[in-house]
Amino acid sequence: MITREDQLRQLYAMPAERALRKQQAALDAHCQRFIALSPFCVLATGGAAGALMDASPRGGAPGFVHVHDAQTLWIPDAGGNNRLDSLSNLLHDPRIGLVFMVPGVNETLRINGTARLRDEPAWTGHFAGAHFTPKLVIEVQVCEAYLHCAKALMRSRLWQAEAQVERSALPSMNQMIHAQIGLDTPPESQAAMEQRYQQQIAAERAQD
Repeated sequence: MITREDQLRQLYAMPAERALRKQQAALDAHCQRFIALSPFCVLATGGAAGALMDASPRGGAPGFVHVHDAQTLWIPDAGGNNRLDSLSNLLHDPRIGLVFMVPGVNETLRINGTARLRDEPAWTGHFAGAHFTPKLVIEVQVCEAYLHCAKALMRSRLWQAEAQVERSALPSMNQMIHAQIGLDTPPESQAAMEQRYQQQIAAERAQD
């Protein structure tokens, strides 16, 4: 079992100079272009001392995360399950990690920084008329940004059509949750659930 960093380092070669130097302290033109093309990111947060880490998917139209300036990102918070895990975590621990993906591109963009929750009109109103007006915006102060190599997505063949799994390979999400928590009411079908989600997304946009 590995318990010390020197043990860990013995298993791996030292990183190449380029891997160390590629880390940026601000968003250059390449990072900003990547974010503008990205419809999806994973948001990682910590929370109160002793709490488990959390990673949450976020999505929207390409560029739904706005680059305010080279040090600042604005992430509109869209409706979800209202658990508020990520948002509550950020109130206890402002550290945040982001991984941006662009469909068809095997490289990813990693960003680390700190975050604040902004509900002032200057932040929420910035998104009005685009897709929806969020209740709040996650303002990210960028500390580190770097492009991650393509090997993970190449190994997974994430964007290749022949690697896609038929949705029928799994029960619907509703069926799985019913089984997990022991509900005896009839579960919602996958098609009905997706239709309901589409209606909720449409309702969000109609509010503007």
